Amino acid sequence: MHIYGGLSGPVSLGILFLFALYLGLYPALFGWTLGRLHLTYSTRTVLCAAPLVWVALELIRARVTGFPWDLLGYTQVDNSVLTQLAPLGGVMSLSFVIAAVGTVFAAAFLTHNRRGRWVLFALAVVLSLALQAGSLYHPPPDLATRTAVLLQENLTVGAEGRELEPFSAEDKYRQFVLWSLHPRSSVNLYDSAPYFTPFSSARDLIVWPEAPADFATSDPQFRTELSALAQSAGTPVIAGSIGVDFDPGAERGYHEFGSAAVFGRDGIYLGRYDKIHRVPWGEYVPYKKLFFFAGNLISGVGNMEAGTHHTIFQLGGHGVGIIICYESIFGDEVREFVRDGAQVLVNISDDGWYGDSGAPWQHLDMARMRAIENRRWVLRDTNTGVTTSIDPHGRGVFTTPRHVRAAFVFPFDYRSDTTFYTRHGDWFAWLCAMVTMCLLILPLVTRGRPRPHLKTKN
Repeated sequence: MHIYGGLSGPVSLGILFLFALYLGLYPALFGWTLGRLHLTYSTRTVLCAAPLVWVALELIRARVTGFPWDLLGYTQVDNSVLTQLAPLGGVMSLSFVIAAVGTVFAAAFLTHNRRGRWVLFALAVVLSLALQAGSLYHPPPDLATRTAVLLQENLTVGAEGRELEPFSAEDKYRQFVLWSLHPRSSVNLYDSAPYFTPFSSARDLIVWPEAPADFATSDPQFRTELSALAQSAGTPVIAGSIGVDFDPGAERGYHEFGSAAVFGRDGIYLGRYDKIHRVPWGEYVPYKKLFFFAGNLISGVGNMEAGTHHTIFQLGGHGVGIIICYESIFGDEVREFVRDGAQVLVNISDDGWYGDSGAPWQHLDMARMRAIENRRWVLRDTNTGVTTSIDPHGRGVFTTPRHVRAAFVFPFDYRSDTTFYTRHGDWFAWLCAMVTMCLLILPLVTRGRPRPHLKTKN
């Protein structure tokens, strides 16, 4: 927020501190809820309820406060056995399993029976080893018969101090178009079995990422350059850009969106997808009226507006869904693209904001989980990396080196089948939330009755 968002150091530090407190409320609420339940129920019952409570709170993180980053289930994205649950109940069903194993460990420490303690501890170890064994299983690869060109622009954000050649607007168009037409092969597409089957050299998609480039859908040059690229390649083009709608009635005279512009293979501009979930404190100020006192201190924060539609584009006779940046962490929303007809998902992002921390890899793991939940290929195109093609089992075929400027050819394919999760969303998490609510409400209904686990012998 200070380096890239333009906020002063003290303000950035204060927001970071408040954000840490906000995230810390969830484990605190988890402990408080278990404590409330233990006023009524036995220790055994509370332990059995613990995984349900954990998942219910993950649902609240996703739906109420809108930041479901790194839920517990993402730790198992490489576990090819356990991730078989994701197409049924989503990532939160995996969180339930991990929390349940943790609960067995807790039960081993809480039991007063020495023999029972060792039995529970042994069971917990066996379950943990069984979970880890799942990462040794590798499902057969999905064959890919299509290719996409993914451009990694490596522009300003995250590239400071790397002595990269600055690009003018003309340079950007010239270089990016050249690389898009003459990309590198990420792998030998014909000899890298078992992933690939022979296909023509024609590309099915060209994708430019979300990035801090001065591209705007209202700019005639942008339309002309991208249209010419699509025509030259005979390939549909998806390009991260700023969506601008002029409106005399708007406060600023226009509406501004984080967008992806789409051009057909004939160069015709087909429209754009506007990002629905914006980045708080980067693209907009959440609860802005509450921060009226901050004045110019938050003037550097963006003022993007939110999109409203999960748009599906028909490109070459196939449905394409576009998700921008951290929209990929909202599983229940991503699956709406697939439910509405997306046969492949394109995730454009600018992960340069994360620098060289672990966040780009965390972000990648969450995109991988979206591929598993919906059994779809995900083409993930980023400004600075990690850029890759993710198969329906969540495996990256190849990842580009970070902080390089280049375009690479990636394999993918279209799929039309839908999973139970795609059709029904976070049903399992809602079930956990309802059971948790019933457990909390039941004591209010039965108030005054004795608590069996607290009875003493005369």
